[in-house]
Amino acid sequence: MPTRRSFLTQAAAFTAAPLLSPAASSSGITDVNLHLHRWPHHRLPHDTPTALADHLRAKGVTQAWTGSFDALLHTDLTAVNARLAADCAKTAPDLLLPIGTLNPTHPRWQDDLKRCQQTHGMKALRLYPGFHRYTLADPAFRHLLEAAITARIPLQIVSQLEDERTQHPALQTPAVDLKTLPALLKDIPEARIMVLNASATMIHTALQPSPNLWLDIAKLEGCGVVETLLQTWPIEQLAFGSNAPFFYWQAAKLKLQESALTPTQIHTLTHPTLLL
Repeated sequence: MPTRRSFLTQAAAFTAAPLLSPAASSSGITDVNLHLHRWPHHRLPHDTPTALADHLRAKGVTQAWTGSFDALLHTDLTAVNARLAADCAKTAPDLLLPIGTLNPTHPRWQDDLKRCQQTHGMKALRLYPGFHRYTLADPAFRHLLEAAITARIPLQIVSQLEDERTQHPALQTPAVDLKTLPALLKDIPEARIMVLNASATMIHTALQPSPNLWLDIAKLEGCGVVETLLQTWPIEQLAFGSNAPFFYWQAAKLKLQESALTPTQIHTLTHPTLLL
C-alpha cells in the first residue's frame, strides 16, 4: 500500500505537471491565505512583494488574499493597513487583494474599519486573536462582528500561524479557541466568517458546518485530508489557502492532488464565494 512518503516522492518528480485540467484551471486559482512583509523572527522565501507576486503567478494564482505580518506585533494598524494597500497596488493590483487587520481591543478600531473599506477598498478583514490577546467569547469580538455586518464586509480569523512546538520563546501564542464560534454564528446568521489555518482536530472538536462559515485547507495534514473532510464538510464552505510564504505553497497544491476530487470540486475549492 502506498505511503504518504512514497506519494510525496513521486509527486516531487512531477512538479511540472498541471494542477488542474485545462477546463478547471482556465480561470486560475484564488489563494485566500497569504502575507506580505516580514515574519517577526526570521526571513522567509519570497518575503518581498515582488518576489511573492512572481512566485504566485508562476503557480497559476490569479487572486491572492493578502494580509501583512506587520499586523501581528505593530501597534499602529492604521499604518500597517495603509502600507499593505500601497504595496499591493504598486506591485500587482491585478493579483494581490489586500486584507486589512482590525484589533477590537484597540481604541478607535471603528475608524480603522472605515479606512480599510472606504479609503483602501478592502473587500475583507483579517483578525489575529491569538497575537492580539482576546478570545472569540469576548464582547469586543462580538461588537466587531456586528460592525462588520453593518459594513457588509466578511472577516477572516487566523486560528494559528505556527505550531506551538516551534514558536520563538518570546512569541508563545496559543491557538485560538474556536468552540464559541458555532453558537455565535447561529445567533448572528448575517455574519460571514472564514477560519484560516484550522487543523482537522480543531475543526472536528470545535466547529460545525454552517452557511456563513468557511474554512481554508492550509493547516490540514494527512494523505487525502481534503477528501476526508468532505465527508462532513460541504465543498462550498471550503477554500484553497496556502499560508505562504510561511508554508511552502506547493504543499497546498499537493493536498488537492492526493485527494480524489472531481474537476468541479477543485474549481469550487479554488474559487470561494465568501466575497460574492
